[in-house]
Amino acid sequence: MEKTNVKYGAYISILQEELVPAMGCTEPIAIAYGAAKGREVLGEVPDEVVVEASGNIIKNVKSVVVPNTGGLHGIEAAAAAGVVAGRPDLLLEVISQVTPEQQEEMRAYLKEHPVRVEFLDGELVFDIRITLRRGDNSAQIRIANYHTNIVHMEHNGQVLLDLPVEADDESGLTDRTLLTMADIYDFAQTVDIADVKELLDRQITCNMAISQEGLTHSYGANIGQVIRASSQPDDPIAKAKSAAAAGSDARMGGCEMPVIINSGSGNQGMTASVPVIVYGREIGVSEEKLYRALVLSNLITIHQKTRIGRLSAYCGAVSAGAAAGAGIAYLDGGSYEVVIHTVVNALAIISGMICDGAKASCAGKIAAAIDAGVLGYRMYQNGQQFYGGDGILSHGVEKTLDNVGRLGKIGMRSTDKEILQIMLQS
Repeated sequence: MEKTNVKYGAYISILQEELVPAMGCTEPIAIAYGAAKGREVLGEVPDEVVVEASGNIIKNVKSVVVPNTGGLHGIEAAAAAGVVAGRPDLLLEVISQVTPEQQEEMRAYLKEHPVRVEFLDGELVFDIRITLRRGDNSAQIRIANYHTNIVHMEHNGQVLLDLPVEADDESGLTDRTLLTMADIYDFAQTVDIADVKELLDRQITCNMAISQEGLTHSYGANIGQVIRASSQPDDPIAKAKSAAAAGSDARMGGCEMPVIINSGSGNQGMTASVPVIVYGREIGVSEEKLYRALVLSNLITIHQKTRIGRLSAYCGAVSAGAAAGAGIAYLDGGSYEVVIHTVVNALAIISGMICDGAKASCAGKIAAAIDAGVLGYRMYQNGQQFYGGDGILSHGVEKTLDNVGRLGKIGMRSTDKEILQIMLQS
């Protein structure tokens, strides 16, 4: 792909927009960001906070540990962290600079000023409204469609910002409809590495660091360590899978280390990158080859998620696992045909795995998704594949991705509601 091609610049911009650092699960961090911004607008610490959130936000925040809170979890903890110690200028690293004293202040704040949480029943899958009050003063912040997208701000009833909001509107971002599998492969093959090196170096450094943390210390169910202990020590795929799962173990368990996310999700960021990095290092590929495989895997993940949406009952690890399988295929010298059949085969195997919120079991789902990605690749290596007409598969990779997007975005809406009802009853 020539640099003069409009898609070249767009693909660089898409990577820059999606591969950003975040500390902790991104939904509670979005709440912390909104609360910190609200406190900034209010100009003082509120004595009352109300968080209204859509079902998918509640689902993804309910069970996960919020980092830098001393083990607190849930929406209330995320809001309190933002109010007490949040720095909104740091965006998704809003609570990365918390002191031990501030952790104690969070606990005291929650005892003295309980945060009220209300279900926000509307059209938007991603919707957060935070109202803060102190005496006669008030502030309100609304975040919609993606994690740092503030669409409404007001202070004492005076509107400071009010942007039109439509479901899944990401008009503030580069047009994702420019992505196609053929062009992604072409871009990965031809991109000037200097244009992506800094971005990918940060992804490699951050995501491998938290992976090592998860392999070294105890977090959640220690899925990464279980895989490592029960596998052959010289198996590169097992190493790749365990490393990705371990990163999720750590971040779901409240680890304060940052992750470079993909499509708004740290787990997707880990899944799209860590298996590719580990496998590439195990088989001794060049640095350039590894960068190109990461470009491929990251963009294929984004391409799939564009159709599904940032939050869904469809587990995002599935998309990233299929993309990681494609990245591994590329590292082995796989052509475009190998890459697209790897993705289609993987999606045929595992599409439909549910997202029931952020928690320890996400690491197991990541491992399963990577297994499917690699199996999809091994199938094609051995002359086997699934065909259009098999279940939700269509003839052509883009049509299949359309079908999967329809399944995740439309078909699983009722599933999403049922999952939330089950979680709230437990």
